Amino acid sequence: MRNAVAEFLCSCSISFTQHPTLLLVEPVLSRDSTPYLSVAPPLEFDRLLKGNKVKLIIATIKPFKLEEVREALTEIGVRGMMVTEIKGFGSQSGHTEIYRGAEYAVNFVPKIKLEIVVSAAMVDQTVETITNTARTGKIGDGKIFVLDVAQAVRVRTGETNDDAI
Repeated sequence: MRNAVAEFLCSCSISFTQHPTLLLVEPVLSRDSTPYLSVAPPLEFDRLLKGNKVKLIIATIKPFKLEEVREALTEIGVRGMMVTEIKGFGSQSGHTEIYRGAEYAVNFVPKIKLEIVVSAAMVDQTVETITNTARTGKIGDGKIFVLDVAQAVRVRTGETNDDAI
């Protein structure tokens, strides 16, 4: 079947200007049981070509760096963020603390989670700003994740995507 697909695609005179590999190729039987291949773009072909223009940045940082990171992000034009106090552990696996002479193991370390939605054009600058501002050079500085946002809507006005952020 793989050879049939390759031969079929090579013999096609269909011209795709972008992403020629984004095709849905499906073997089908005709009414008289003759096998053929159905070739069509996938359902979300248009969205894939356009790409996601809105990104979600999730960053975990040390609590004492929050104000410094907020100021730096405001300076580069980030207009909003969500902040959550969290506890977690990574490579540092917690630590020990002494309280009234007794030593206690603290398995989860307090962190701050930032959730920031920005246009795709601002992602690199935002990630670089968070990285440079939150870095102490010690274990536990944090992590940054960048995700695609399928849709963003401003509740008050109904604006969507880039206009909503």
